[in-house]
Formats: sequence, C-alpha cells, structure tokens
Amino acid sequence: AAAVLIKDVSLPEIHKTLLKILPQYVKPAIRARDIMSKDPQILTPDTPLGEVAELMLRYGYEGYPVVENDEILGLVTRRAVDRALTHELDVTAASIMEAGNVRVFPADSIEFIQDVMMESGWGQIPVVSSRSKKIVGIITRTDLIKILAPHRPSPGRQNLATTLETSLPAARLVLLNNIAEVAAEKKSALYIVGGFVRDLLLDIPSQDFDLVVEGDAIALAKAVQEQYGGKVTSHGRFGTAKWSIDKDALTILGSTNKVKQTLPETLDFISARREFYTHPTALPTVAKGSIKLDLHRRDFTINTLALRLDGHHYGELYDYWGGLADLKSKLVKVLHSLSFVDDPTRILRAVRYEQRYEFNIDDRTRDLLLEAKELLKRVSGDRIRHEFDRIQEEDNAARMFDRLHELTILKAIHPDLNWDTGLKQLMETLPDKEIPAEWKIDQDGIGVSLDRALFYTIWLMRAPASSKVSKRLRLVSNLTGIISQAAKLRDELDNLSDSPASEATAILDQVPNLAIYAVYLDSGKPKLKGILSRYLSSWQHLDSNITGKDLREAGLAPGPRYSEILTRIRSAWLDGEINSKKEEKEYLHELLEDSEGELAGKIGE
Repeated sequence: AAAVLIKDVSLPEIHKTLLKILPQYVKPAIRARDIMSKDPQILTPDTPLGEVAELMLRYGYEGYPVVENDEILGLVTRRAVDRALTHELDVTAASIMEAGNVRVFPADSIEFIQDVMMESGWGQIPVVSSRSKKIVGIITRTDLIKILAPHRPSPGRQNLATTLETSLPAARLVLLNNIAEVAAEKKSALYIVGGFVRDLLLDIPSQDFDLVVEGDAIALAKAVQEQYGGKVTSHGRFGTAKWSIDKDALTILGSTNKVKQTLPETLDFISARREFYTHPTALPTVAKGSIKLDLHRRDFTINTLALRLDGHHYGELYDYWGGLADLKSKLVKVLHSLSFVDDPTRILRAVRYEQRYEFNIDDRTRDLLLEAKELLKRVSGDRIRHEFDRIQEEDNAARMFDRLHELTILKAIHPDLNWDTGLKQLMETLPDKEIPAEWKIDQDGIGVSLDRALFYTIWLMRAPASSKVSKRLRLVSNLTGIISQAAKLRDELDNLSDSPASEATAILDQVPNLAIYAVYLDSGKPKLKGILSRYLSSWQHLDSNITGKDLREAGLAPGPRYSEILTRIRSAWLDGEINSKKEEKEYLHELLEDSEGELAGKIGE
C-alpha cells in the first residue's frame, strides 16, 4: 500500500491527472487482440491443393484456417501441403487439413493461448469474435514466442505520446489529432509508420509522414475532407488517397502565418496491406492486410515501427519485428532471407541507412546482400538511378558511394561504374563550391537539377564507356550528351596546355559550360585549370566590337567572309594581338585590304 498527501488541488483535478498518468505505470495484461494479425486469409474446404500451395508460396504463411459458414473446420499446414504435392495428390483443403474447431477469443490471455497451442498442436490459432463468431485474427507460434521472450516489450506497451508532442510543430500536431479523432469515430486504427517513427526514436527532426489505416484509407481521407475541406485523389487499386489540404483546413488551428508555414500541402493515407513478388526484381503485387503484415513487407527492421494515433491507443508504439532493439544496437537488418531477392534495390538502401546513421549492416544481412548483388543487373535503370538520386541528397553521399564500391555493388550494376579515393574527396567538397555567376553555369535545358547534373558528370565522365553507363542508368539525353563531351574534353585536355587562347577558346566554345566546369574541378594540373578558369570567366565573354552591320556598311557583300573576319578579330583580341578599338579597326583594314582593298577607305568615314 502507498499514500500521498496532495494539497490545494481539487478532487476532479486529481482524478483527471491520475487518469492521464496511470497508463504510464499500470500496464494491462496482454490479450489475444494485442498480438494477433488481423483479417487473416482463410480457405474453404473445397480449395484445390494447387491453389493452397500457390497461396503459401506467394505469402509465406505456414498455415491457413479452413472455414465454412464462419465455422472453423480445421487447419492446413505447409507440411501437409508439401507431402500431398510430393505424392502428386489431386485433393482439396478438406482432405489434408488437421480437423478441429480450435480457436481463442480477443480477450483471452497469453497463458490461455499458450495452453491451447500446446494441447492442439496447431502452430496458428484463429481468433474469433465473441459476438459474431467470425475469424478476426490469427496468432502464430512466432507471435507467442516474441511476447514470452524476456525483456521483449509487447506491441503497444511503450507510449511515445510525449515524444511525439514535443517533436512536431503545433500546427501539424493538432492536424494529426483532428485526423485521429475522425479515425476513432469511424473505428479505423490509424498509424504513422516507418521512417518518421525511426527518426523520432533517434531524436532526428522530421515533419514528413504518411498515415497507414487498418481498413479503408480512402474512406477515411474522404471523411477528413468532408470535415476540413480540400481535395482527395484516390487510387482504389492500391487503397491509397492523397488529401490536398485547403486553406479552409486552417480553421482547425487558426489562420496565423506560422500555421500556414507548418501545415503540409498534402497528406497521404494508405491502407495497410500485404504484398508478394511474382519473381525476383519484379514490382510487388499488393492486397489489403493488417498493420502487422504491412510492417512485415518493409525493407529493414528499423523501418517496421508504427505509432498509433486513434482513441485511447494514442502514442502506442508497435514493434512486431524487433526494430527497436536493432535501433538501439545500431544495426541494419532485413526481415527475411529473400528480402534482397524480392527487391535488389534494397541493397542500395541498406548502405544508405548504414552510412546515414553510422550504423552497421548486420553480418547475416551483409551475406545476403552480397549473394543477391548480381540481381541488380536485372533491375531497370530508372529504379537504380532513383536510388542513386536519393543517395546524392544525403549529407554524406560520397561516403555512401565509397561503401557501395567497397562492397563491389557498383560493378554489379555496370562493370564500368568506378569509384576511387580521389573521386570521394572531390565529391565531399562539392557542396562547398560556389560557382561564379559570370561562368554562366545553370540547369536550363538539362532536365535535372544543377547539383545532380554536376555529380553525374564528374562521376561518369571518368568511366571507360561513359555513354554506356549513362544509358544503363537511363539518364536524360541532354545530361548524357554533357557527360560524353566532358569525357572527351578530359581525355584531350593536355592538348590545350600550349595552345594560344584563341585555339583553346575555339575548342571550348563547342563544349557545354557544365562539362567544362566538371573537368575544371576534376583536373589536378594548375596550368590546365587556369586555362579553363580563364575561358569561363573571360574568354567566352570576349567578342569583337565590329559587327556584321559594320561590314555591310563598308560594302562587303554578306557571305562566309563575314564569319571569317569576325572570328579572326576575336582571335586577335584573345591572343593579345590587339588591345584597343583603334587597333581593332586597323586590323580590320588589313583583313579587308587582303580581299577587298578598294573598300578599306570607307571604314573610317
């Protein structure tokens, strides 16, 4: 027993405070509803063996309840299916199932579930609604083992409400709370998942989040829209909706400028789903599922954390797959052994997370990564480039590419995709480079940002076959052309060393300034860097004061001679042969006298 003396506080206030803090100290017993996977797949008695085998292969489940008219008839296990296939039997689920009406209810305790599992021998126990008697979930041996393991927090037992409230701007927090209220009214479980929760636990500021709904995300988004305005764009096939937030939504929070700045323009609502891959490197096929299955389809354990928002579950952390422990251990770990086979681009993401957070790829994951790296050859250039683009946005992108090189991942993508220490050092200093405005280097017409174009140009111009690598990554054609010209200039740069300024300018005039700048940054020879620098800062801007109009007024007939004369005058300026307008006119007289001597007297009039 314990007691405390409280003064100068009313009984209602004490009651309110107790209700708020008790959940932090008093944890209810874990029930079936807390650990079950919702809405499991079920079979009918007449489901053919081939279809059962396909479902097991597709989703990886070890057992399926067999149900008819909401009554559980038995359980089909993978072992029974494998044996039936070995004997080439033409049977249905009813013929190979373990017969029985084994089930538990949502409110049943962990101890009771354990007894049921041991007595029945079933590795998957259906959870049946106490009202409708319909199956609402399923509990596996793995679910039970995880809960019974010592020092393992159960899903929803840790609350991050305070952490969430102190990390988000007030406007976004109130927006979330209002959406959560709508979700609670519709009895839809609402979660923030993945990267936002990961970064929240790592104390890394993040304001971007997606909302995952157990149920109909599109219906929830429309309900939010009805209450707060805006526009909803939905995709029924994937169960997703994007809510474009209207100014009317500001009535939730007020209309200050601060609020306007902190509200997102859009918010994504996503139905919890499960997925499978028809073959390695394929894009996944998706179907609706529970939050547990939704988290299981993700790439790494550190991205499988979910934060619940609706009702009295507000702030509960759901960790089904050990993500919290791996965060604390600073490990990047896949959820299953075929993760990289299903999606080889996860190889690139593993390195990105490892280097971003200064974590380690765990030993087993690294082995799986190296075994699967050759599958990257079969991944489209667009998907590879997308991952490279995301790496380039990181603060330590150079270190990430260095790690990809160390693990021989770049060579698996294309044999000419190289990386070295010099390139790493150059790329690390790239963000600090300030480009003089007069150098006229911009992104107009390239099709990608200047930073990205410069990164790819410096990197790929070094490749033995830069055009092939550019094609492999499906870079936009304008950027591919810039990279090719940069590669050619880099190879021929030494030829400019002793060339007059006019000859160097004639060559460099044919090369995009971005390509010249990339070669300038890459070159380790001061004399050559000086030539490129002078071209970008002055030579390219230098032009003759004489124009075609002057030549025409002098009586020279329009034709190729115009270009020749103007080019020679510009070359004379570049090479220091003329240094004033007077000398320029005198030089023009000489040029005209060579071919049109009779017109020379008219120029000075």
